[in-house]
Amino acid sequence: MSRMEPIPVTLLTEPGQLVPLDADTALIRLSANSGHGHADGDTCVACAAQTDVRALLYNLLEEHRRDMRPAFTRVVVDASAVSDKTQVVAALTGRLPAQALRDHTVARMFVLVG
Repeated sequence: MSRMEPIPVTLLTEPGQLVPLDADTALIRLSANSGHGHADGDTCVACAAQTDVRALLYNLLEEHRRDMRPAFTRVVVDASAVSDKTQVVAALTGRLPAQALRDHTVARMFVLVG
């Protein structure tokens, strides 16, 4: 996947929202609070790992690089279960500070389109 133009990312924010998926599309589902003993909105490392869209997008790139996943030309992120979707949008549009070098890679490789 040696692309120069960014990979488009479509964000689904409403339950039941549909977009066509094909073999060239990677799907990421962000989960809500997993219900393992804390209130919604509390800081939880386990929940944060499941909703860190930049880390999940980077993992897609790494899995492809290691031949663990086929190539993809677009990504659909289902964030319909996430209570604060503004954080997902902020992460995808560069409005959150980078936490790691992977965030810079994601910023160069992906672009929010919908």
